Amino acid sequence: MNTDANRDAPGAVLKRERVRDHILELIESQRPGDPIPSERTLCARLEVSRPTLRAAVDELVAAGLLVREHGRGMFVAPEKITQELVSQEQALTLPQAAGTWSSRLLEFTTIQAGARVGRKLRISPAAQIVYVARLRLVDGAPMAIEHLHIRADLVPGLSAQELESGDLYAHLREHHDVHVREAVQAIEPTVVTRAEAELLDVPELSPALLFERLTSDTSGRPVEYVHSLYRGDRYRIVSRLTLGPAAAATAAGPLSGHHPGIPPGDFAHRDTLASSTRGDVQTP
Repeated sequence: MNTDANRDAPGAVLKRERVRDHILELIESQRPGDPIPSERTLCARLEVSRPTLRAAVDELVAAGLLVREHGRGMFVAPEKITQELVSQEQALTLPQAAGTWSSRLLEFTTIQAGARVGRKLRISPAAQIVYVARLRLVDGAPMAIEHLHIRADLVPGLSAQELESGDLYAHLREHHDVHVREAVQAIEPTVVTRAEAELLDVPELSPALLFERLTSDTSGRPVEYVHSLYRGDRYRIVSRLTLGPAAAATAAGPLSGHHPGIPPGDFAHRDTLASSTRGDVQTP
């Protein structure tokens, strides 16, 4: 019996793994945007059936490593934007994520907090908050949708321009005397809705990462509640864990720029961030 006809037959899983490994080698030997051989060529080269090859290709497309373009073929996908989390004894320092980040404002208004956001920010449901929705882009390509809820009494005169350019927390510090210190953040998998898919330029129900963050200032007062949706095919998190004593402690210097998913905070004033995640974070 042909093992390709019965994909659960003995050896079928191993065959698919070998096909996947071969395509991964092709991907790793080329650059983003480079074409890879057609399915017909790969089937002949690897001596497998079209269903077996297509199963491996589908997996790599879903993982964001390959891109199919109708009528043109298959191509190496753009590199994923990687955010590294570094664990230290008393602080979480954040290397800047790759790429040039920018924002496009989708909505900017002042509304009542409501029960859920009010509870998170420890204010009355009737209290005013600034609600902001913005699209985050990397090198001009959509990467994430952010929904910010900021206590209105802390940011009188907050402008749309402050939310479209530069570091939000630098603006809060310099223009509103709000110094953020700690962010408690949760990360979990989800899928995008039709509206979200249109903004992020991905298919509906594509995998995504949901970030929820509550940011507090130096007095422990909640300043901002944020939930953000990051493309699962273009974004990943890597943790660097210290598993033994360090030979010598080194002080982390100030960092600049936007750190996707996790705010940069007031690094110039030695502010620190605490991160709490639900579920596993990828480790090297």
